[in-house]
This record gives sequence, structure tokens and C-alpha cells, in this order.
Amino acid sequence: MKAPWNFERYLTLAQRFLAGGRLPSLLLAVSRKSSSQSGRLGAVKEDLRLLLSLANAWLRGEYRQINPKAFLAVVGALLYFVTPLDALPDWLVGMGFVDDLAVLAWVLKTWGGELDAFRAWRAGQAPEVQAALERLPAPDSQRS
Repeated sequence: MKAPWNFERYLTLAQRFLAGGRLPSLLLAVSRKSSSQSGRLGAVKEDLRLLLSLANAWLRGEYRQINPKAFLAVVGALLYFVTPLDALPDWLVGMGFVDDLAVLAWVLKTWGGELDAFRAWRAGQAPEVQAALERLPAPDSQRS
């Protein structure tokens, strides 16, 4: 399945975000946007939480068993989600989130096996670890 239009650009941005230690601020931005738009996200809200949890587990060094290309796609999709001016600007009422949701769906489908492995790993963790994965890091944390 072919990557969404212009997604390569977001993979490059994802590499820069990771190299620059800016993943914590991205996770915070995604959380804020998803909270403010929760009614529009519908069924994708839970998938978005999964991606946030995966990125947080990776950041904390607790889960690194993911294909690096899959993780880069996850970070790229999260960047796409928070970028207001993408293929369909978010301010276009009724249409602005269609492309965001399409990119998230593409990542979920393309890397479904990797995400299923993370789900299984997360389900096997103690409740405290699962709760910690839901807590966002401080925006200025510089872990890799």
C-alpha cells in the first residue's frame, strides 16, 4: 500500500524531531489537539492513544522492539496530525481532519503487526507501567 501523498516530508521531519530530542513536546501537542477535538476523532481516538502510548514507551526506553521504519512512521503520523496546514488544512470545517485520519489509518494498517506486538507487550505489563505509559513526559525531557 502506497504512503499518503506528501508523507515522505513528515518522515524527514520525524527524523529531525527524534534527533533533536523533541518527542516529548510532540506528544504533548498531540494530546492537546486530540483532547480539544475528541468529538471529531470518533473511533480513531483509541488508536491515537495507542500511538501516543507507544511513543512514550519508546521515549522512556521501555519498548524498543519496534521496527525503526515503523516507529518513524508513527512519529511522522503524529506530526501530520498536529500540523494545521497539511493536505487539507484543519480549519476547513468538516474536511480538515479527513487527511489526518487517513494518514493515521494508513500507519495503523501498514504497521499493524508492529502495533499488535506493542499492544500485547503493553497488556502484559503491570497496571502501574500501563498507567505510566498514559502519562505524558514533561515537554523539556530530553531522553532518547
